[in-house]
Amino acid sequence: MLKLKEVVIVEGKYDKIKLSQIVDALIIDVGGFKIFKDKKKVDLIKKLAAKNGVLILTDSDAAGFMIRNYLTGLLPPDKVKHAYIPDILGKEKRKKVYSKERKLGVEGMEDKIILDAIEKLALKQNKVVNNKTNRLITKLDFFDDGLSGTENSTLKRKKLIKKLNLPEHLSQNALLKILNEIISYDEYKNILEEI
Repeated sequence: MLKLKEVVIVEGKYDKIKLSQIVDALIIDVGGFKIFKDKKKVDLIKKLAAKNGVLILTDSDAAGFMIRNYLTGLLPPDKVKHAYIPDILGKEKRKKVYSKERKLGVEGMEDKIILDAIEKLALKQNKVVNNKTNRLITKLDFFDDGLSGTENSTLKRKKLIKKLNLPEHLSQNALLKILNEIISYDEYKNILEEI
């Protein structure tokens, strides 16, 4: 079982049940879109974030990103970490029909996929850089590398997202932030050569 000091924020109770079987941490479910009107839960999350930080793990669909972005806007940036599950088509076992985007949510993911998403953050943060500057990837890099500002930049970003097994709904800014959390500049350049 993976032990985390951060409070893990998920969308719903089934996500919480899933995570509680593989992660040793305080897990808070926001009740989906109810979080937009739940001042008490928002205040609780703010207090928990101030003390231990939070790790947000929502579904990779549009609804998951709405909730993630809402919470991110409420919390200090240095207290928030993001783990992302990849876009995997399918249907949760307990549901009778597919979701709107036909993607598996956190509750439908294999344990290994969730653990890999969380561990990517830990690996990046604990990585020792030998005789190299820990250079961040920038918006200018995106432009220079054809990931923004060109006719084919959207397609190239999609290829990068797919190669890294990240959700498709990432904005350029979110992608940039994630890249700087999970890979080094050198790894980024190597991946670009592959796509």
